[in-house]
Amino acid sequence: MGWSDGYDTSVGYLLGENEQANLFKDPAMLKRFQDISVLPEKEKECLLTTVEHFIKASKISSM
Repeated sequence: MGWSDGYDTSVGYLLGENEQANLFKDPAMLKRFQDISVLPEKEKECLLTTVEHFIKASKISSM
């Protein structure tokens, strides 16, 4: 067990890289990230571009 495990947080959070300590503790989200990481580069790029556009649209509509 690592140091961050003992404190129920992530290394990124401890290093100040992420304010949401539980972001990568959701097994379903981790599985999605793993699935995306093995896609062919072109498909991965298309998917991430789509996600980025969705996030931007969501932020704009919540203004």
